[in-house]
Amino acid sequence: MVDVLPYKPRAGEIPTNPGVYRFRDADGRVLYVGKAKNLRQRLSNYFAPLRTLHERTRRMVTTASSVEWTVVSTDVDSLQLEYMWIKEFDPPFNVRYKDDKSYPFMAVTLGDEAPRVIVTRNRKIPGARYFGPYPKVWAVHETIDLMVKAFPIRTCSDSSYKRAMQTGRPCFPGQIGKCGGPCSMTVTIEEHRAMVDDFVAFMAGGDERFTRELTKRMLAASAAMDYEAAARFRDKLTAIEAVLGKSALVLATDEDADLFGIAEDELAAAVQHFVIRGGRVRGVRAMTIEKEIDISTADLVDQVLQRAYGDAQDVPRRIIVPTLPDDAAELEVWLRERRGKKVEIAVAQRGQRADLMRTATLNAQQALIRYKTRRTSDYIARTQALTDLQEALGMSEAPLRIECFDISHLGGTNVVASMVVFEDGLPRKDQYRSFNIAETTDDTDSMYQVLRRRLAYLDRPEEVDEPAAVAPAVAATTEGGDELAEVVVEVKRRPRFAYPPQLLLVDGGQPQVEAAARALRDAGHTEIAVCGIAKRLEEVWLPGEDFPVILPRTSESLYLLQRLRDEAHRFAITHQRKRRRNDITSILAEVPGLGASRIKVLLKHFGSVTALRSAAPEEIQEVQGIGPVLAENIHTHLSTR
Repeated sequence: MVDVLPYKPRAGEIPTNPGVYRFRDADGRVLYVGKAKNLRQRLSNYFAPLRTLHERTRRMVTTASSVEWTVVSTDVDSLQLEYMWIKEFDPPFNVRYKDDKSYPFMAVTLGDEAPRVIVTRNRKIPGARYFGPYPKVWAVHETIDLMVKAFPIRTCSDSSYKRAMQTGRPCFPGQIGKCGGPCSMTVTIEEHRAMVDDFVAFMAGGDERFTRELTKRMLAASAAMDYEAAARFRDKLTAIEAVLGKSALVLATDEDADLFGIAEDELAAAVQHFVIRGGRVRGVRAMTIEKEIDISTADLVDQVLQRAYGDAQDVPRRIIVPTLPDDAAELEVWLRERRGKKVEIAVAQRGQRADLMRTATLNAQQALIRYKTRRTSDYIARTQALTDLQEALGMSEAPLRIECFDISHLGGTNVVASMVVFEDGLPRKDQYRSFNIAETTDDTDSMYQVLRRRLAYLDRPEEVDEPAAVAPAVAATTEGGDELAEVVVEVKRRPRFAYPPQLLLVDGGQPQVEAAARALRDAGHTEIAVCGIAKRLEEVWLPGEDFPVILPRTSESLYLLQRLRDEAHRFAITHQRKRRRNDITSILAEVPGLGASRIKVLLKHFGSVTALRSAAPEEIQEVQGIGPVLAENIHTHLSTR
């Protein structure tokens, strides 16, 4: 592999000013857009020796054939230019967003002569102001029904409005009291526009102002004995309180904020955007992000905020994020220009904000799991994944049965291994197996041992306990028609462990793959394909190859391998923890006077076996029910084991 890119700029050629850079391919297509406070310092990272770069970064710079940059005067200018170029060129190596389009919005068509409120999933209505999204369509309709009681604005269709204004007859929704626009013939266009402004202001978070104002008017009308007006104000106040009751108060009543919870892994991220107005969660936006290039959490937050507020009409005064981006100060200036007032970017550290951040992050983690599971559980996606694997690994047939192996240990001790099985791209948990390894020198030796033990069952299936199937009793007869006794037929099943996989997958890189290939050769099963997936760069290694196979990072095949690897790791860790817990319980049970209940209290108090082993007798004695003699016995017993 060539270690120096041919288009690398000469030393000193790149300026040290802030600016924006673009990588282009041989056809002139923009591959990646980035910004930097110091162009020379940032770009030098891309032109480091290729072997030191992250795999996705290496793929980008080797695909590119040139790099260019534009110097700007301030860091804020670089942020604005980066956002503009990303929107213009849509570079394939910048993060890719997928909005959750399943949630409906409430929209107020402010661009119309007489704005109306509607339920829609269309985010491109000219001049419209959006609120939400809402988790269910009925929730939007319910909110609108309550809101028009307090702010009677137009709800009828454009055709109904046009016909009513031409004929002078109220629209049908206006006749039954469901539309308060000029087409109802009860208000003028100017009066209606004022009500629309109040509607928008309330939905944007002006809860207390309207509540106080309506209460004041209701009391004034009541004092003037205008009970009909007081009743109207009372009904509006009831409607407003009903709307407020639909959303829980999570922060102070004067808090307007947006909160972003993010969950990520090597290749993807999920974002939960909580819209908080007047201290209440008024909407939740969800999106998934595909990382086309290696990116830190701080840079990811930067990109998410640019995406969220690039064309936003509603920028709150506070934005709560899990990690501050490196250019937080410049982002605040950029957001202030859009809002017209000061904007603060903050990290939730304690109190209600931290609680809400944990909730948003939990939702993001679940969304990420759903996103990855959906890709591997869909039949078409699974079929595509298996076909892609067959082609990428040079197999003669699709790997309908894949077995993945992982080694887990605690500082070189208590070594265990796991085997998970996927058939047709789906897990077969009834066929998972775990292994205990007594003696080993390293991970490769452990991998060799485990695979030899597993492969042995392909030749000696009778060593696996598998219950026989008993067929129903049947009555047999002779050719002459004489009836014989009932016969019970025992059908011998083939043990599940004796089915050969088409592909063995190991968690690890080249050394682990070579150990697995050696086990296959020694066992005489070279017909089984083998590969390994290295977690740091998500590379797929084949035996005898100097360079890995690079699967497209958005491919179904890579997602399938990742899921296998992660499941094998989870299963191995679970087995190891259970084994350690059983081991320490057995050891402690040997101490005279120490029963099951005291063992449970001990482990709960110290939190881990390591902490208990390193504890002095005086520290053990602090546990309820443990006296000085028993504490000394526990300490002595553990130190000798």
